[in-house]
Amino acid sequence: MFFERMKPLDAILATAEEKSLHRSLGWFQLMLFGIGCVIGGGIFVLTAVGAQKAGPGLMLAFAIAGAICIVAALCYAEIAAMIPVAGSAYTYSYTTIGETIAWTVGWALILEYAVAASAVAVSWSGYFNGTILQQFLGIHLPAWASAGPLALGGAPGGFVNLPAVFISLLMTWLLMVGTSESAKVNAILVAIKVVALVIFCTLTLPKIDTANYSPFLPAGVFGGLGTGVGAVGAAATIFFAYVGFDAVSTAAEETKNPQRNVPIGLIGSLLICTIFYIVVSAGAIGAIGGQPVMNALTGMPLEAGSPELARQCALPQYRDALVCSNEALAHVLRVVGFGKIGNLLGIAANIALPSVILILLFGQTRIFFVMSRDGLLPEALSRVHPKWKTPYIVTALTGIAVAIAAAFLPVGQLADWANAGTLYAFMMVAINVMLLRRQQPNAKRSFRTPALWLVGPLTIAGCIFLFVNLPWQAMLVFFVWGAIGLAVYYAYSRKTSHLGQGRVVNPDLDGDLTGVH
Repeated sequence: MFFERMKPLDAILATAEEKSLHRSLGWFQLMLFGIGCVIGGGIFVLTAVGAQKAGPGLMLAFAIAGAICIVAALCYAEIAAMIPVAGSAYTYSYTTIGETIAWTVGWALILEYAVAASAVAVSWSGYFNGTILQQFLGIHLPAWASAGPLALGGAPGGFVNLPAVFISLLMTWLLMVGTSESAKVNAILVAIKVVALVIFCTLTLPKIDTANYSPFLPAGVFGGLGTGVGAVGAAATIFFAYVGFDAVSTAAEETKNPQRNVPIGLIGSLLICTIFYIVVSAGAIGAIGGQPVMNALTGMPLEAGSPELARQCALPQYRDALVCSNEALAHVLRVVGFGKIGNLLGIAANIALPSVILILLFGQTRIFFVMSRDGLLPEALSRVHPKWKTPYIVTALTGIAVAIAAAFLPVGQLADWANAGTLYAFMMVAINVMLLRRQQPNAKRSFRTPALWLVGPLTIAGCIFLFVNLPWQAMLVFFVWGAIGLAVYYAYSRKTSHLGQGRVVNPDLDGDLTGVH
C-alpha cells in the first residue's frame, strides 16, 4: 500500500529542473528566513500562553522544545542538502516511503504552515490593537471587529479579527510579487525584531526577582496526557514557533549552492533562536512573575484562551498578570516602569511579526506547488507568473484561507493545531533520513547527520512525546484532518498522480516523460 509508488530520487531532481523556481537565495538570507520565522509569535505572544500552562517552568518548556528541534534539524540538514528541491518532508517521503505517506505528510503540513500563519496573524493583531491603536492613537476598535469569538485573554463580543485579516492578505500580496523582494523585506524585519529583543533582555534581566520563579512548576512537569498543561504541555504548544527552520528547507529549490547553504541556514537559525527564547522568557517571568491562573476546584491552570480565564483576567488582581496579556513583552516593560520603551517594542512587534507570516506562507505555497507539480493537486496551482516568477495562484488561495482562519480562531488553539502537523512532519523526516541511508548508502551527502543511529530515534520519540502532550482537541483535529486528506487522495489525487500515470521525468532521456514505477 505504502511502498508501491515511490518516486526515484533522480526523477525528483529532474522534475525540479524541468519546472523549477528561480535560485536567488544565499546562506545568509536562508538564516534570516529561519530567524524571521522562529522569533515571532512564539516569544512575543505565546509567552503568555506558555506561562498559563507551565508558570516559570516556561523556560524548561522552551529548552524541551528546543532540544527536540535540534535533533530534528540535524536530520533536516542531511536530507535537505541531499534533495534540494521544494516540498520539504512531503518530497522526502515521496522518494523513500511512497506516494500515500507522502500525501499524508503534505496534507499535515497544511496544519503546520497555514494554521501557524493564522496564529501569528492573530498575535500581530494583539500588538496592533494594544500599542498602535490604543496607546498611540487612542482608538478602540469595537469588540466585534478586533478579535475572534475565543481570543486570548478574553474578548467579550468578539466576532471577527479584522486586523489579522488585513495583515494576512498584505503578506500574501508581497509574497506574490517575488521571492527575492520578500527576502529583502524580511532581512529588515529580522533586524528590527532582534534589536527589540536585545533591548528587552537588557531592561528586564536586572529587574529579576528570584521569588518570581517560585513555585517553578506549579502544574508539574507533566500536567497529564491530553490536558496541555505543565512544562511538557507548554513545550507542545510553543513548539509551533520553531517551524522556521523547516521553512528553510522548503526554500532549497530557490537557493544557490543548496548543499552548503541549506544546512547552515537550518542549524544556524535554530541555535540563535533557542538562546533568545530562553533568555527572553527568563527576563519576562523574573521581572513580573508568570504564575498561571488556577482552577479553584482542580488546582490546575485554567485553559489558555478559555472563557473562564477571560473572566478571571477581568478581575483587578490580574490586571498586571503576564498570563492575561495579549502583547506579553510590551506588557512586561510597561509593568516594570518602561512604558514608553514597551510601546516602542510593541511597534517593533507590529513591524516584525509580519515576517513570520510571510515565511510561513512561503513554506505552505511551495509545498502546494510541488504537490501540484506531481499531479496530486490541480496543475493550475503550480502555474508560475511570467513576470514575478512565483506560484501566484496557490499563493493567493493560501493567503485567503489563512485570513479566514485568523479572522475567527484564537492564537493558542491555532498553535496547538499547527503543532500536530509539525510534529508528524518532523517525525517523518527522521524516518526518511534513516531509510535513505539504507536505500541509497552510496548517494552523495554533503552533510551527514552525526550519530544518526541515536539522533533519528530521539527525533521520532521526541515528536511522539510532545504530540501526546497536546490538548486532546488538537490531537482530534489532526486525526480528523488526516481522514479528510485520505478521502481526497483516494477520490482524486491517486487518479491524477503523474507517477501513477507513468508521467515521470527520466533524466537519462533528456527530460522526456516515461513510465517509472
